[in-house]
Amino acid sequence: MSYKYYWCDVFTEEIFGGNPLVVFPNAEGLSTAKMQQIAREFNISETVFVFPPKNPKNTRCLRIFTPNSEIPFAGHPTVGTAYILGLISAIPLENDLTKIILEEKIGEIPVSIISKNGKPIYTQLSASQLPEIGKNPPSVNILAELLSLETTDLLQEKDHPQAISCGLPFLFIPLVNQNALKKAQLKREIWVKELSNYWAPHLFLFTYETELPNSKISARMFAPGLGIDEDPATGSAATALAGYLATRDRTVDGTLHWQVEQGFFMGRPSILQVEADKKQGEITEIRVGGTSVLVSEGKLTINN
Repeated sequence: MSYKYYWCDVFTEEIFGGNPLVVFPNAEGLSTAKMQQIAREFNISETVFVFPPKNPKNTRCLRIFTPNSEIPFAGHPTVGTAYILGLISAIPLENDLTKIILEEKIGEIPVSIISKNGKPIYTQLSASQLPEIGKNPPSVNILAELLSLETTDLLQEKDHPQAISCGLPFLFIPLVNQNALKKAQLKREIWVKELSNYWAPHLFLFTYETELPNSKISARMFAPGLGIDEDPATGSAATALAGYLATRDRTVDGTLHWQVEQGFFMGRPSILQVEADKKQGEITEIRVGGTSVLVSEGKLTINN
């Protein structure tokens, strides 16, 4: 049987930038084992398989696979799939703003599609889960050794390593500058010993020193447990990053915005737009969005 798929780059305006994504818009008939095999064959950060929604009021149901495993939520697959479904007219885009609900294992994900002349130009998700703070991470000494850095390369006061999840847990490690971010190299043997069984085994490194004048954060992400050596753009981490940053911001009421750059050291520059709403000092909503571009399309013929 043949299954149509689309390959796009997410969080970029140009092909060969951003984070690659493969979307199968009609995946009915594929088993879990077969979807995992397909994801391993494409061997990119995530591959998405789209099914009819379990709740008829919703738009579609997504199953998201890394090369190693299925995950409950991911950002660039969510906004990228919404882009593809709008682009191929699987979702009617009758107005400049179309709101849909995508089902993922974590729950229902609201997504907004901004379009022009019937074509999507920007997609944005709203996190279904507000930030959850995890257990204390390993010591700064261990984290520095894990990343091939000196302890002085890590920020350790107000901004310090912290584990947060908005559906997928990440360990956020703030660094002093771009030089520290660039020279970081993950020592896998230490990761296996110290972080592989930790509440948040995926590492998100960031600094307030950026490449672009409009950016506020420059970042890198390592997730060896998911089969991802380094990710060029991580929407699920960006939602949790908003929790990290917003809790440290003194704003009581209003919307905070950060432009996050990622993937620059990989040759796949990515731009993520991150927002957090606060009311009476509490985070009430987090959104992550960006642009996507179609790279290619094809058919995969397999025996189920």
